Amino acid sequence: MAKKAVADASEEGGGSKKKLIIIIAAVVLLAAIGGGAAFFLMGDKEKKPDPEAEAAALAAQAKAVGPMVNIDTFIVNILDDEENRYPKAAITLEVDPSATADEINARLPQLQDAILLLIGNKTFSELRDMQGKMQLRAELLNRINEILSKGKVKRIYFTDFVVQ
Repeated sequence: MAKKAVADASEEGGGSKKKLIIIIAAVVLLAAIGGGAAFFLMGDKEKKPDPEAEAAALAAQAKAVGPMVNIDTFIVNILDDEENRYPKAAITLEVDPSATADEINARLPQLQDAILLLIGNKTFSELRDMQGKMQLRAELLNRINEILSKGKVKRIYFTDFVVQ
């Protein structure tokens, strides 16, 4: 009889462990569902850009044009397996402080070398579409700003860009 009472007690303990595991799993599941729902609800409250505010910011930015430095037209051979291709380009740099224009003029051979090397390592397929030109502009901006020590280039404008 004592053995039977011990067996019943151990079965009740095992059953309560199963119930405890099921309850914990249910609580974790509910917490995960609630957290996911809160995440999605909070994401909807995120500020969406106001078109009028964006237009005003762009207008203010357009009015605040810094000094410009022109880099003359250049032609460079680019990588292409099928045939020889040559981009012809001219660049204008918008600089932040006006003292940067003097530094650019002083370092013009270094900048031209960096520009020619960067463009010369591109392929025709990289330069033929808008995304490729935007990527090139970003790479040029980073490379030129690495060379400059006194100021920075804010924007780069392609004033002429043809690939033949």
